[in-house]
Amino acid sequence: MPETTAGAVIWSEGFQAYRWAREHPMNPVRLALTMSLAGSLGVLDGVDPIPPLDIDDDLLRVVHTRNYIDAVREVGGPDGGPNKALYEQLYGLGDMDNPVFPGMHEAARMLVGGSVAAAKAIADGKVRRAVNIGGGMHHAMPSRAAGFCVYNDCAVAIDWLLGHGFDRIAYIDVDAHHGDGVERVFADDPRVLTVSLHQHPATLWPGTGWPTEIGGEAATGSAANVALMPGIVDSLWLRAFHAIVPSLIGEFAPQIIVSQCGADSHRADPLTDLSLTVDGQRAAILAMRDLADRYCDGRWLAVGGGGYGVINVVPRIWTHLIAAALGREVDPATRIGDEWMRSAHDLASTVDPAYTAEPIGTMGDGGSVAFDPWDGDAGSDPPPGIDERTFRQTDRTILATRRAVFPLHGLDPEDPRD
Repeated sequence: MPETTAGAVIWSEGFQAYRWAREHPMNPVRLALTMSLAGSLGVLDGVDPIPPLDIDDDLLRVVHTRNYIDAVREVGGPDGGPNKALYEQLYGLGDMDNPVFPGMHEAARMLVGGSVAAAKAIADGKVRRAVNIGGGMHHAMPSRAAGFCVYNDCAVAIDWLLGHGFDRIAYIDVDAHHGDGVERVFADDPRVLTVSLHQHPATLWPGTGWPTEIGGEAATGSAANVALMPGIVDSLWLRAFHAIVPSLIGEFAPQIIVSQCGADSHRADPLTDLSLTVDGQRAAILAMRDLADRYCDGRWLAVGGGGYGVINVVPRIWTHLIAAALGREVDPATRIGDEWMRSAHDLASTVDPAYTAEPIGTMGDGGSVAFDPWDGDAGSDPPPGIDERTFRQTDRTILATRRAVFPLHGLDPEDPRD
């Protein structure tokens, strides 16, 4: 048995080939900036990144249909194929969110290969934790591209784990958008618990992820959805997380946790309306890692996801994610060097000459991650400085999710100890 180390980082410069139209909000420069920031802070010292696996269509077909894979390959080919209009209608390939780009199949397949490489490193016992910031394409459906996602690396990696010795897997999604694709794939599989904390579906695409969505008929209770109102701050988001996630994870007793760590819940994200700071997002990452330590002997597979603050948000939060996986936490007060800031703006300007970002000086925003645990008392007063309406909405959200799914796991939705 090889010696197990703390963590692994999956990386390839090829991840940057997953590049949509120039003006598209998901730009792979955010990945390069993350790796350069982590390197500048010493997080990657002595670390040899693991390359993504070179996977074939057979592995993609565990989630995606053959016709869809063929369509992705064709539209991204040299001539774009003769069926562009049809493929947009049938498969979402070429619409505003998912414009066709050259080499689409190969680029999307590489992201999947990264997440499967992370899964394999853990399953082989080489590491307890592995992170693939290029992954997190949680919206892709079996036969449709959606929400900037072509192939669902999260679902493929989970399916790979199910075929390699794991039969209880918890998937936690903290992206601002509902983790709909992963939930859909495993809705009828009782071996997989999916938990998604996201902006309320009445206020944000894809419009799913209501508390009443609790899995399919063959696995009722296998999905939990926490629908949070716009404007929620760190302390209330963490209140909701800790009122729901640890109890479900503890009861489900997974062998591994897979975390989708989208960075678009940040207050500066241009596409969403939540109000977390980098500090709050970091606290969520550490909480998921701690749950893996407590219930899964440390086995934790983390992937990226959304996040459209190319310089000021994503590189910081995913540097914290890499550091957490490697056991090398970075103090949020750590100063970011001027040299990195200059290089970051230079790199971003090669993509968009008009790109600007608010100045950042440290690895945190000065946010407070203290929170009052949920106590089940509907009449309790909000903490000082917290808007009462948002506080009440958060507690209603907590109770709605607990009432929908907790009894299906033998938990009492009204008891804060569960």
